[in-house]
Amino acid sequence: MDIKTATALRRLRLVSAPEAVSFLLLLVCSVLKRTTDFNAVPVMGSIHGVLFILYVIFWADAWNRAKWSLGTAALYFVLSVLPTGGFFAERRLKREAEDAVIASRARREGVVNA
Repeated sequence: MDIKTATALRRLRLVSAPEAVSFLLLLVCSVLKRTTDFNAVPVMGSIHGVLFILYVIFWADAWNRAKWSLGTAALYFVLSVLPTGGFFAERRLKREAEDAVIASRARREGVVNA
């Protein structure tokens, strides 16, 4: 994995969890808006919107650089629209990055011909 691909995956991983948290907070704010006088939906909506747009931009870049299959790309996109999906995406991307590092070290040391 080259440095640009690793960077694209890292950016996507770093925005996944905050995007998921903002989504959950937006849902809480929506409930509070309807049950109390507290209305933080405009603020949380804006924050979540920016994070979601960043996620989609980073997702497209990662898909392009990592040469994901259509199924893998679709999985990461679907995870972005589920309330807790960003946490699963972050965990999966972290595992993928760790596996790439291990494979790179093994190739460098001549252990495998992968």
